[in-house]
Amino acid sequence: MATTKRTVEVALGTSGIDSQGRPYRAPVTVQENGGVTTLEPPEPIEPDLAGEHMLINIGPQHPATHGVLRLVLELDGETVVRCIPHIGYLHCGFEKIGEYRQYNQVIPWTDREDYLNSIGNNVAFALGAERLFGIEITPRCTVLRVIAMELSRIISHLVWLGTTCIDIGAFSPFLWAFEQRERVYELLESWVGARLTTSATRVGGMAADIPNGWVDKLRDFLRTFPKVVDEIDRVLTTNGIWVGRTVGLGVMTAEEAINYGLSGPMIRASGVAYDVRKDFPYLDYETYDFEVPVGTNGDVYDRFLVRLEELRQSTRILVQAVDRLPDGPINTSDHRVILPPKSKAMSDMESMIHHFKQVMEGPRPPIGEAYVAVESPKGEKGYYMVSDGTAKPVRWRIRPPSFVNLSAIPKMVEGHLLSDVIAINASIDIVMGEIDR
Repeated sequence: MATTKRTVEVALGTSGIDSQGRPYRAPVTVQENGGVTTLEPPEPIEPDLAGEHMLINIGPQHPATHGVLRLVLELDGETVVRCIPHIGYLHCGFEKIGEYRQYNQVIPWTDREDYLNSIGNNVAFALGAERLFGIEITPRCTVLRVIAMELSRIISHLVWLGTTCIDIGAFSPFLWAFEQRERVYELLESWVGARLTTSATRVGGMAADIPNGWVDKLRDFLRTFPKVVDEIDRVLTTNGIWVGRTVGLGVMTAEEAINYGLSGPMIRASGVAYDVRKDFPYLDYETYDFEVPVGTNGDVYDRFLVRLEELRQSTRILVQAVDRLPDGPINTSDHRVILPPKSKAMSDMESMIHHFKQVMEGPRPPIGEAYVAVESPKGEKGYYMVSDGTAKPVRWRIRPPSFVNLSAIPKMVEGHLLSDVIAINASIDIVMGEIDR
């Protein structure tokens, strides 16, 4: 599927902090497909007045912190001198809970980490468990999981786009984004019977196959969705207010992004083309034709551009996945990990034994350990699990991109105005369930 590309370049000038510690912004030049637009900066900030620094809290009960994040800000007037993020208010405890559950019983907990990427987490955990068990999934299951992960990426980016617009002051793109998100949720609901918490995978396969007519509905979405992305692009990308509220904020250079361990759109916006789907392929991603969008300035504006283009690239992957979706079973034939059909469990003694042992005892992997990382919408999402030969992991650990990406916020907001903290925090795209794991 051909994609229409727009070339947008932003010249930051000499925005930054002057010799007296006061932030300033130079004129912003936006060059789009040969046309040049110059946006004048706001009036220079007045010299500092004498006064003491002030401490304020943003969160943990504040809509702009996207959950129960608490930011303690030290301010000099309206300029941020220091930022201390506080986490831990959600008390999830997923990792410890997982040590007392059978492998398939852990899957519902993965829904609740990053609940905007529920089905993507389901797939990631199943891939880790299957590596631990040493089993292969079927070709149809492989493609269905790619479809699930890319739909989940679209959902997550649409929520980020809509809520960031609300944070910055734009309302119409929020409605457009959430309308498309609803269409994806309707697809997931008709597939697995759930919208937000899907629990769609099983070790060795999927909970359910797609119903009749589902592919046609997906094709209809893929045909119309890019028009909405283009419309949001036209409204925001060269909008003077949007550019003024995003350009030059929260800059992370490529070296800084690498040193902080950033991943996903956060590191790609800084010019580092790191994508787990390309660098450490899984689910045959190496056979799909798609591009990894990267930015140049590493600011809030570039993170917006990267996620916007990723919506187009996910659509591109989905078109290829639908075209190559094969027939066949969705589950492995190994009934040590997959329940046999109920009709056989009621008529065949061996199938009944497999059914009984799985339900009562649970599948038992060999002794060992496994780590699998995937490219979640927010960055590198990894699951590490250790088996002692029993039906429950003796250790389960999560590598959450939200947690790692959030660690850079003290550096990103320092020297910026209080109002800019909201835009910078939004650009990280965090979900606290993934952080307070």
